[in-house]
Amino acid sequence: MQSEFMKQGQMCGPVARYCRQTWLVLAITLLGLAHQAQGVEMPLLYTVDVPFDSSQPNAQTDAYRAALAEVIVRVTGTTAIVESGEMGNLFPNPAQFVRQYRPGQDDSIMVSLDGEAIERVLRQAGAPVWGSDRPLTMIWLAVDWGLGEREIVGSDDPGRLPGDARSIDRNNLLRKRVLDVAARRGIPVAFPLLDTEDLENLSFSDVWGGFDQRLLAASARYQASSILVGRIKVDDLQPQRWSWFFGQDGRMEWSGEPEEAVGLLADALAAEFVIGPNQSVETIQLTVSGVSSVIAYGRVQRYLENLRVLDKLMIRSVSADKITYEVELQGGIDRLEKALATSGMLEPVGSAGTIDTSSYRFNVDSFERRQPQPYDRSTLEYRYRSQDD
Repeated sequence: MQSEFMKQGQMCGPVARYCRQTWLVLAITLLGLAHQAQGVEMPLLYTVDVPFDSSQPNAQTDAYRAALAEVIVRVTGTTAIVESGEMGNLFPNPAQFVRQYRPGQDDSIMVSLDGEAIERVLRQAGAPVWGSDRPLTMIWLAVDWGLGEREIVGSDDPGRLPGDARSIDRNNLLRKRVLDVAARRGIPVAFPLLDTEDLENLSFSDVWGGFDQRLLAASARYQASSILVGRIKVDDLQPQRWSWFFGQDGRMEWSGEPEEAVGLLADALAAEFVIGPNQSVETIQLTVSGVSSVIAYGRVQRYLENLRVLDKLMIRSVSADKITYEVELQGGIDRLEKALATSGMLEPVGSAGTIDTSSYRFNVDSFERRQPQPYDRSTLEYRYRSQDD
């Protein structure tokens, strides 16, 4: 059963017909956060909008089951449990995991589930679990529509002018295709603002031609540790090209439709961040410096308390602007370092605060672990990055 849980894939079969994404709510939330943080706490991870046909005798039960199936995919980072039929054995009564529900739009309901209870069942069954602290992915999508029409899809379209309705509508459709899959897999994504600063630093040709340094430099303002670049040529038999940049040196290449690319993105991120079933609990010392105000302390404390990778958080000492915690964590110290690297709030002392991917080799199929250089793995020290207190 354990190996079956670890499979990666796309959802198919009868469950798929129930799935309707909360893409609009997710988009509004994340677009506002796009330029503020590297990592995003996903408050909507356990809330799903699903179809509801009141004329059917089992409408509510079906809606609960559909919502639970989507949440399981988000939390485990894989469709294996849903597709294998194990969901019915692990969760025979989906209703007991429902916290609340309310009517949605267009014959749907919004179902909020008990995330902690669901994760507890999954861990007991030996399934991987991915918490709600997830890195934000910036998406640069260059589209060649043909007949000389080329553009980058932004977070929003400008006001409509005579003759431009078609371009705006087709951009909306592309964004929706990306956001639908991202919401279903629980991946925070955002498109660029394409304001004056973006347009001065990056052109369509830069994105299309693979001028990576210019693209990464233009992305720096968004503080996203994950960047997905798509190049789409409409009515071309050649596969659409995608590049994913992660951390300092990580890069992967994919091809396929937007839905496929975002699915591969979710699989790759899950491979980095899910906590496996056999990972032990470790106790380490975490020191955070630069905490010079009550506001800063509150932000750091709330952030650490909400990290799912931490089982226990205890303050051991406070000195000047420095707080030392004793923490118990799942998934090893590497997992904590990755989570902290996406926070946008804490940076390693003596580092630029980006994810250290030097112990990974990237290729199109997998992440292969190299042995890191030995160093003290029982302590970590980070500095609070001022949020304009």
